[in-house]
Amino acid sequence: MLIEGPERDVRESRGEVQEPADFDDFWSSTLAGARERESPVHAEEVEPGLTTVRTFDVRFAGFAGDPVRAWLRVPRDASTPLPVIVEFLGYGGGRGAITENLLWSAAGYAHLLVDTRGQGSSWSRGDTPDPHGSGPAVPGFLTRGIEDRDSYYYRRVFTDAVRAIDALEHLPLVDPERIAVLGGSQGGGIALAAAGLSDRVSALFARVPFLCDIYRAAQVTDSDPYAELARWLRQHRRQADAARNTLAYFDGVILARRATAHAWFSTALMDPICPPSTVFAAYNAYAGPKEITVWPFNGHEGGGPEDDATTIDALREFFR
Repeated sequence: MLIEGPERDVRESRGEVQEPADFDDFWSSTLAGARERESPVHAEEVEPGLTTVRTFDVRFAGFAGDPVRAWLRVPRDASTPLPVIVEFLGYGGGRGAITENLLWSAAGYAHLLVDTRGQGSSWSRGDTPDPHGSGPAVPGFLTRGIEDRDSYYYRRVFTDAVRAIDALEHLPLVDPERIAVLGGSQGGGIALAAAGLSDRVSALFARVPFLCDIYRAAQVTDSDPYAELARWLRQHRRQADAARNTLAYFDGVILARRATAHAWFSTALMDPICPPSTVFAAYNAYAGPKEITVWPFNGHEGGGPEDDATTIDALREFFR
């Protein structure tokens, strides 16, 4: 069923998140601190036995200089730098096995698939630990370190995303002037953050993005991961204001106001995990040229292969 009523009403959503006065200063200092911990980008070619794709095991410095892993895949016949798709992953997933996720290199692009620190055991394995502790949290990732913006889990994740973009200059057969960021659900939220925090992104594909109008989302859906926040607040009743303040620094609605890359969003009107009003809140705030696809009878899977087809067509025109 439509979880939030008719599309015409959902489309008007603007979100309820309040922008912190020092939002830009917070992120400027966070990213500057990460860049001070620079270390060489490693890209070791590995041989998975594929005849049409070359694969590199990549390691770069993320938040606090922590090593972050990624797979870089490029068409085997590539001889000049290619437009690159930097992809971020859904909740609980990792970069996976060496022979997975071959679509974008098959389409002719360089493809950097970035691990999400501390994740990668739910549906696809990961190789990047998160060495930073946090206070009491509900199982999952949404409430880790939520008591304070400096300790919040997604501060590290979003910084890793920007540092992945920084690392492109040092990777083989990648054109760092032609960058698209892409992801679904959590990956869409991270991609949106990367577009808002890095001025090097040319195109954004945010599919049913998570982490938009976060605090309100926990009030309108009972589905995880947003329900993790509701469960945490049931036990930490007096910390609701502190949690809400923390989340504002990581909310896709506010980050969208700072993004100028051409954006393609998608949402689904029967999605109980990332309610469509939260996606529209980010879309309506987005500062750059934008388009949105609405799937009226789909849930969190969104457009599935249809979203892939849209992305392939859009990239072909955009990077022609």
